[in-house]
Amino acid sequence: QVRLVESGGGLVQPGGSLRLSCAASESIFRTWPMAWFRQAPGKQRELVAISTSDGSTVYADSVKGRFTFSRDNAKNTVYLQMNGLKPEDTAVYYCRVQTGSGVYWGQGTQVTISS
Repeated sequence: QVRLVESGGGLVQPGGSLRLSCAASESIFRTWPMAWFRQAPGKQRELVAISTSDGSTVYADSVKGRFTFSRDNAKNTVYLQMNGLKPEDTAVYYCRVQTGSGVYWGQGTQVTISS
């Protein structure tokens, strides 16, 4: 079974930056689409960015121009570079991969933007 482990969350001031990582237990990112989601308190989980195996990425309008998805296939790791962070970006961030055998989620990492 695929395991995903996120890291990199924390508390930053508005305008700051964070880089989230999502490490997979096996080499899957070359083949399957991978996504970052987030869930703020009291809100539904929402898509932040989704990237296919050919490298094309689509971002939510709310993060476009501020967040950048990248991957290191050799390390089975994907990243979400977040710049220009705003209080409304506060949420638990999850990575997700959809393979032929199912959909797998990480445990989430908390991102808090506050002064």
